[in-house]
Amino acid sequence: MSVMNSLAESIPSGWKAQLDLAFSFRSDKTVLSHRSQRGPLTVQRAFYPEGDVCHLYILHPPGGVVGGDTITINTSVLANASTLLTTPGATKFYRSQGETAYQQQNLHVAENASLEWLPQENIYFPGAQARMSTHINLAAKARFIGWETHCLGLPASNETFTTGQLSLDFSLRRDGVPILMERMQINADRLNSPTGLRGHPVMAMLVATPVNNDLLEKVRAILADEDTHLIAATLIEDCVVVRYLGNSTAKCRRLFSRIWTVLRPAILERKACPPRIWAT
Repeated sequence: MSVMNSLAESIPSGWKAQLDLAFSFRSDKTVLSHRSQRGPLTVQRAFYPEGDVCHLYILHPPGGVVGGDTITINTSVLANASTLLTTPGATKFYRSQGETAYQQQNLHVAENASLEWLPQENIYFPGAQARMSTHINLAAKARFIGWETHCLGLPASNETFTTGQLSLDFSLRRDGVPILMERMQINADRLNSPTGLRGHPVMAMLVATPVNNDLLEKVRAILADEDTHLIAATLIEDCVVVRYLGNSTAKCRRLFSRIWTVLRPAILERKACPPRIWAT
């Protein structure tokens, strides 16, 4: 977070938004025990469709991110708490006049706690300059299911990502030990490259832990029905990683939701309970 803060100080213009959240287990349910915010970043009131799990929607009222904006989300799920975080719609990164837009998520999950990080897609308009970082730190017995979806350009409007740049930084650690560390630099000229995105404007990754080989095979059985995308599932220690390359954020969301309905009962011992906002 200190690196991102130093970057933010060097940016001459744009919104500086930060949201700090902490969740605690109290009596019979998880509650939002701490919230502080700066700039145009907030949350709706918590929902409890399952009784004890806290469902919370993160809101960015301006509706889009432009060059020079900095968005930071810090989330801590304390011991025994269970939280599901999502967004009411896509996050849009608009064309830049030269400055970079920054977004960073720092997610911490304590012992016997669980976090479901299920934001809707990020859409990068042609000409966008963006840097996205996600850092997840899990305790030894923490549980996690999360995904991120990135759409380059506007495929439905036939607007391709002919100019622009996207930098992605993702890390997952358990007890401080790295499990998954990835960095990707995407320029517009890599969209059609055979070593890039092979002409696919939508890429996504789903990560869940703890998972065993039997659960991995159940996920792969779902993927066997999909022949219109490039998609695969691998197991890294006790973490399943599902990667997607395709042409539709809607299709990706439906596929990842199917996988989530299989993973959730096994990892969290809970039936799938989609957030209400997904139905709107």
